[in-house]
Amino acid sequence: MEINYPPYTITDKMLNLATKIMEKIGEANYFESLNRFPELRRKTRIKSIHSSLAIENNQLSLFQVEAVINGKTVIGEQKDIQEVKNAYKAYEEIDNVNPYSVEDLKKIQGILTFAIEDDSGKYRNHGEAVYDGNVQIFMAPPHTMVPTLMDNLFNWMNKAKENVNPLILSSIFHYEFVFIHPFSDGNGRTARLWQTAILAHWKDLFKYIPIESIIRKHQEEYYTAIQNCNNAGDSNEFIEFMLKVIDEAVDGMILTSNQETTQKTTQKTTQEKIIDLIKKNPSITQVEMAKALDLTRDGISYNIKVLKEKGIIERVGSTKNGIWKINMAE
Repeated sequence: MEINYPPYTITDKMLNLATKIMEKIGEANYFESLNRFPELRRKTRIKSIHSSLAIENNQLSLFQVEAVINGKTVIGEQKDIQEVKNAYKAYEEIDNVNPYSVEDLKKIQGILTFAIEDDSGKYRNHGEAVYDGNVQIFMAPPHTMVPTLMDNLFNWMNKAKENVNPLILSSIFHYEFVFIHPFSDGNGRTARLWQTAILAHWKDLFKYIPIESIIRKHQEEYYTAIQNCNNAGDSNEFIEFMLKVIDEAVDGMILTSNQETTQKTTQKTTQEKIIDLIKKNPSITQVEMAKALDLTRDGISYNIKVLKEKGIIERVGSTKNGIWKINMAE
């Protein structure tokens, strides 16, 4: 019987979950318009950062995380604030890394722990253990084995990437990385970011899917799956857990994508109707537009503002006696 390295067994549950996910992401109509929503990717990234840090007990709220990323002053622990700044820089590098390069991973870990750990970007030089109160529940491999274990893991990934579905491969990596626990700090954050990097380099849509948020939602099950795999000596339960997480995250993105598309389409249709009204009557008022389109005055004002910002229309003359001018076709 062939023994896989790292130790895992492809189960029917894994295959069924992976097939479900593949079918969903294969429906191009769900995701083909995502590039039209650059703000959506940014919102997703902020959610991912907040969730991944919150799992590690960062106390900043989602609002505060967004404020830090926007360069605003936030009241909070300096370490928590630095973690947000570091995480944002690290996630911004996802497009630029080679997810199958151990050196790139070390650089990302160095960014994640910058100004927090003295040995950021370097493997630990001491033992690591996990305790539940005073009871030791996990002992990481000796630090002397870390370089070899990490090289073996990345050598396996580079060989397996042609044959193992990235959904499964990235989940195996996630567990094995956490098991090796190669750094003094930031192992969980690095593992979650790197799984996202593997998937995002496989399919662009994973740049828009906050997998970390779903992990946080099921945080207790996340840690239980890791512990059970430690005891079992393989990553099977964790792979199945992560596939369920990814499936739920994809479902969430389908819903969000549909909502964004509907909102965008509604706005565009309204703006087209406004332009049609202006073509028929350049002197038309916003009150008259609202009545003609059965919208509120605020709704008309918002779409007028958007059209002005795009340079599509402009107001010539006074508000009371002026006219609308169309500069280009919508």
